[in-house]
Amino acid sequence: MSERAASFGNRDVDPAEKPRLVRGVFDSVARRYDLMNDLMSGGVHRLWKNAAAARLNPQPGETIVDCAGGTGDMARRFQALAEAARRRRGGPPAEVVVVDFNERMIQAGRARGGDEQILWTVGDAQALPIPTARAHGYCIAFGLRNVTDIAQGLREARRVLRPGGRFLCLEFSRPSTEAIRRLYDAYSFRVIPAVGAVVARDRESYDYLVESIRRFPDQAALAALMSEAGFARVSVTNFSAGVCALHQGWAI
Repeated sequence: MSERAASFGNRDVDPAEKPRLVRGVFDSVARRYDLMNDLMSGGVHRLWKNAAAARLNPQPGETIVDCAGGTGDMARRFQALAEAARRRRGGPPAEVVVVDFNERMIQAGRARGGDEQILWTVGDAQALPIPTARAHGYCIAFGLRNVTDIAQGLREARRVLRPGGRFLCLEFSRPSTEAIRRLYDAYSFRVIPAVGAVVARDRESYDYLVESIRRFPDQAALAALMSEAGFARVSVTNFSAGVCALHQGWAI
């Protein structure tokens, strides 16, 4: 194993191996991914995503990157908000680009339909197939924890944003109190994998998803990584007492 191991669930792996392992997880869960998100969060993930999309505030004519966009939940929100703004005051359509490492997730997103103005591409968050300073906005929702080198993923996000561009990361994080943390741990480790075993017939993949949340940097640590990657005015908004957090930064 290389000197700098990558986390995969509750174990360390060679960084070169993590992309293959993560691809296997999402190959397995792609077909029922949206259903499982609803079951795992009681539907609350929809409220978190609505809040993140409103914060990004996509406008007509802008290019918005939905990284690790999978089935297009966020992309469709961005497109709808930009179209609503265009109906109010005119202007060209926004360009919403979904980039995801897993082809099956992209296929599952396309199969949902209603995405004629969304561009779909298979790509790596650490080496985006997007020109430098092209995007006005970048969002990665529940995907950064699956990136092998999080710092490189953040630097790449900064690269594709033009000056004044805004960055958002929506991700499960660290609950703000010990009592909530204990309840959340009990739910995560006992309920979510069991539901995954029944609904998706794949307990192992959902074990990984839960474990990956626990090893992801907490709110302060991720904010520090964003600053190191070159983002300014970094801020954090906790949702559901820190079960989920929205990190925001600006490309200045």
